[in-house]
Amino acid sequence: MLSKVIEKALNDQIAVEAQSSQVYLAMASWAEVLGFEGIAQFMYSHSDEERIHMLKLIKYVNERGGHALVPTLQAPPAEFGSFKQMFEDLYKHEVKVSAHINDLVHICLQEKDYATHNFSQWFVAEQIEEEALARNILDKINLIGEDKGGLYLFDNDIKQLTDLHAGEE
Repeated sequence: MLSKVIEKALNDQIAVEAQSSQVYLAMASWAEVLGFEGIAQFMYSHSDEERIHMLKLIKYVNERGGHALVPTLQAPPAEFGSFKQMFEDLYKHEVKVSAHINDLVHICLQEKDYATHNFSQWFVAEQIEEEALARNILDKINLIGEDKGGLYLFDNDIKQLTDLHAGEE
């Protein structure tokens, strides 16, 4: 049985994951409208992944005797300025998600809920990967600079990366 403190912390994380899915969905739509199929596909895929994270949390809360709450979400931005700005926003967002996961882990230890602590370790590892991927993409975008040809090639590269990632699941 989950304590009320843990249940609240997990429901807070459900909201973070749901909001992340919405943000990536907005980024995907924006990229698609601009004709960047690869970037859009990457963002759609990540939106789905964040939703899966949310569902994983919902199932855990309910299976442990809590009540997972479906959160109200804020409307994400509809435009992102430039791809560089969008990927900077993505990186900052992932760092923020990592901080939320770390808070959850800290609460688990304070509450001596070692089952939830163990469960949360998957999210810790996932965030390490997410931050590294976002940083790697941002590094590539910074290398491209304002080169439109480079952005076109990047769009094709990220499409292939997304196709490979989809094949792993």
